[in-house]
Amino acid sequence: MIVRSGSAIEVQYAVRAAREAGVPLSVKGGGHDWAGRSAGVPGGLVIDLAGMRQVDVQPATRTATVGGGATAGDVIGAGAPHGLVTATGTSATVGMAGFAMGGGYGPGAAKYGLALDNVISAQVVLADGRLVTADATTEPDLLWAIKGGGGNFGVVTSLEMRMHTLETALSGFLIFGPHQAAQVWHGIEDIVADAPEDLLVDSAFITSPEGDPAILVSPTWLGEHAAGEPYLDRLRSLGTVFASQIGPVPWSAMIGFVDTIAPPGRHYRLRTRTVAGFSDDVVATLLAAGNGRTSPFSTLPLHSFRGAAARVPADATAFALRVPHYMVEIIGSWEPGDPRADEHRRWVEHTADALAEHALPGGYVNLLGPDETDRAADTFGANTARLLAAKATYDPQNIFNAVPLPQRPKGAS
Repeated sequence: MIVRSGSAIEVQYAVRAAREAGVPLSVKGGGHDWAGRSAGVPGGLVIDLAGMRQVDVQPATRTATVGGGATAGDVIGAGAPHGLVTATGTSATVGMAGFAMGGGYGPGAAKYGLALDNVISAQVVLADGRLVTADATTEPDLLWAIKGGGGNFGVVTSLEMRMHTLETALSGFLIFGPHQAAQVWHGIEDIVADAPEDLLVDSAFITSPEGDPAILVSPTWLGEHAAGEPYLDRLRSLGTVFASQIGPVPWSAMIGFVDTIAPPGRHYRLRTRTVAGFSDDVVATLLAAGNGRTSPFSTLPLHSFRGAAARVPADATAFALRVPHYMVEIIGSWEPGDPRADEHRRWVEHTADALAEHALPGGYVNLLGPDETDRAADTFGANTARLLAAKATYDPQNIFNAVPLPQRPKGAS
């Protein structure tokens, strides 16, 4: 059964109905979960928030109230007339609330922090059907928990988010051959080491438009454009550039990249690993994985985490990993009916296993698979005890199961 809610009150009714009927409950925000968890289970109830996509921007305070069903594209579109943006990823179709609750890497992370770092408050329907506001003074443990703990504590019907003044960024892409991978990735580390927080450089192992393996470098500069050009020139000089397109663009032009390379309808398998940097072993593993892809649609995006995102104390939110790093998405992708589907899945698992030896503990909350409960304790680290206490307080019967949570703090018996 699907309940298409248009208000927080309707969400309250739906939560209470599911509890009284004793049926499993799922919540669909943007509907962007690769594992399909928001689609629910047979005999269960799905609360669809697509009717709650309103975004109310307050230019005077540089904040926005974001409906629980609003997408990143909705938020950026509402802010554009006011010259305001917030921290999103590179997909316009991802649900903003779900994205923020599980982390929220993106091109503005070095200057604005993760998406969750821009959440000021939230309206949440709890498992008992109550509607509460969680902010720094009212239900602060709930706000802390949803900022990195995923949708495991209630239905977020709206968020208040911080906005930032920006007309255009310098952004785009450079494409290098895979034989230049080591010099490019090592060069990126050297460049960002002394760069201001206006600069963030993501990268990926992809299939080029010509069908060849390639290294994509995607820089974003959020300061004065003239001050960013020297850094972009250094990136251009890392090797032979086969294609490039970098220039002033509005934020709305930066958030559709994922939607073009990962369209709806394909099949997906995802894992994540987090690496501290581009050591020789990491580069060799990434290169072997990229060259060994079994599907041309499979990719290895690497999301940079530095600057403002890394300055937040590890215990300030449930998102525990606050040291500079690169989050590696291992994305297996193939068309329906592909007879090599099992081979593509094995490529994902093999790559994840190969990177694990060189990776930091844990995984990325938003992309933890339903079968990765064993990685949850490492993911939340020292925040696990407080997170589980919040779960026991706000959802003691475990009504909400958005992403895996640890069963107990690591090392506890």
